[in-house]
Amino acid sequence: ITIVSIALSSCTHRQYERTSPSTPDITAQELQHHVKYLTSDELQGRRAGEKGNEVAAAYIASEFKKYGLLPVGDKGTYLQHFNFISSVKVGEQNKFAITANGKSDTLTLQEEFRPMGFSLDTTITAQLVFCGYGISDTALNYDDYANIDVTNKIIIVLRYTPEGRKQESPFFKHAPFRAKAFQARTQGAAGAIFLSGPLDEDSIPRLIPFTFERGFGHSGIAAVTMKWTTVDSIFKLVGKDLKAIQQEMNSTKQPQSFKLPGVIVSLQTQVFKVTSTTANILGYSEGVDPVLKNEVLVIGAHMDHLGMGGDGSLKPDTVAIHYGADDNASGTAALLEVAQYVSSQRYSLKRSILFIAFSGEELGLLGSDYYVKNPAFPLERTIAMMNMDMIGRLRESTLVVEGMGTSPRWRDIVQRQNADSFFTLKLKDDGFGPSDHASFYAKDIPVMFFFTNLHSDYHRPSDTREKINYDGEQHIVEFVARIVTDIANSTEKPAFTKVASAGPGMSSDRENIRVSLGVMPDYAEETVGLKISGTRAGSAAEKAGLQGGDIIIKLDGKDIKNIYDFMYLLGNYKPGDEVVVVIKRGNEELSLHATLEARR
Repeated sequence: ITIVSIALSSCTHRQYERTSPSTPDITAQELQHHVKYLTSDELQGRRAGEKGNEVAAAYIASEFKKYGLLPVGDKGTYLQHFNFISSVKVGEQNKFAITANGKSDTLTLQEEFRPMGFSLDTTITAQLVFCGYGISDTALNYDDYANIDVTNKIIIVLRYTPEGRKQESPFFKHAPFRAKAFQARTQGAAGAIFLSGPLDEDSIPRLIPFTFERGFGHSGIAAVTMKWTTVDSIFKLVGKDLKAIQQEMNSTKQPQSFKLPGVIVSLQTQVFKVTSTTANILGYSEGVDPVLKNEVLVIGAHMDHLGMGGDGSLKPDTVAIHYGADDNASGTAALLEVAQYVSSQRYSLKRSILFIAFSGEELGLLGSDYYVKNPAFPLERTIAMMNMDMIGRLRESTLVVEGMGTSPRWRDIVQRQNADSFFTLKLKDDGFGPSDHASFYAKDIPVMFFFTNLHSDYHRPSDTREKINYDGEQHIVEFVARIVTDIANSTEKPAFTKVASAGPGMSSDRENIRVSLGVMPDYAEETVGLKISGTRAGSAAEKAGLQGGDIIIKLDGKDIKNIYDFMYLLGNYKPGDEVVVVIKRGNEELSLHATLEARR
């Protein structure tokens, strides 16, 4: 339990008292007040597991208390804590010894070598083999593994591709380190050494940065990085020159793989997973109808962002506060305003309403995933979930509302509450999507998702509060409040319908992927393989028989250790290809046949 948790047991900390007027009315002034605090330097970007996130949680909880909402979190507080893997760190048991020509040398950790963040913890001794860029692609007529046996060897692999880091290159899908590690493991290698080459854009000899990736999972092999100058000195022992070899590969687009006879490496790798704690913030307003009060409408918004950058940032090399004004201080401020309004109307609302500020959304919907697995009220009593994420950039009165196909009542309600036609509504049916409503939709709960669309500041330090359209957001929040009141007082419970989605599924962020299986990853679960939270209606996955909770462990006979293996493999298929998907379902292992569909 953190010190913030102790403070929240009474939620009377004067630090969070308002300095601006507070009324039950939804106002642009109050929205601006909330956003200003949530994006202050003090909160340091609100990254889950960090102090700024805890301070933001305390602020939200103190507001819930002021509104008279009931605490339904842990031990009578507003907080629902959960643990997650927040980062990785280099362990003490990392060793690298090399023997050549009867002489041995030991490399220095952090100066001459370092494990990659996705390395398997292991100890191996093996011969060295140079495998170029670590690419094997028959369609490109390029194979660094052709005519060379790497079984149980440690391979040396260059960063990027023969065409550098050009995203338009057909080689580019093979550039990620995870793709190279997957290929090395598939070819039988026991370990891989990654390095930036002397001809790369940044040719300064240095180790590849040690990083953490969302959805952590080890690569299944030992993986380390070395400086190119160190590798070149090893090459010199067998009469090779690294710069000349890279030049030849880049100019001819032909592999230059070779064994390093008599060169043996003893390698030990250790990477620790760092576990942190964060919390959802839950505030409850009980309905007044003796029967309908047992039904719960969830209103949600995620309160976390990206902290000082790093994983998830679109400026990954920039260490700076990522303020997250639109994403999602705007939605959090809206949640608070709706909560205050609903609280003032509590004696006229028939159904109960649960307000949740989720944490860990930016790391893979962690907070909402935790909540649906550990609900404050049984999920069968949850009639719907409404989510607000990035609603601060209203332009030309255009508002996107997704999830319309998840209940037959939604379009009528939304259009009726927009009777004055203030908004130009862009209504979309799908219930899945890259925000917290997806966790509820995967549990067969109707959802709505309010969104004012992406912009050039998305996941960058430039997403700042002065760019928020507060007057426009006030209109959105008033609209949401009308819909909340409509659903809360309706005599009819919204029915759930599963949407026959045309969405791209989890492959949407990989331009080289032409196909979709139609599964939604469960980032919150730490497991070997790819655990899924659900499938899209009408998708290849659903037709094949995959279900939420399944763990994909093989695709066409190739082992799947993590989401990165799966994504890399998908890039090798075209629409209409048939694949065998091996899954674990409980204690069973099943082989399912799927016909991949085109991304839309």
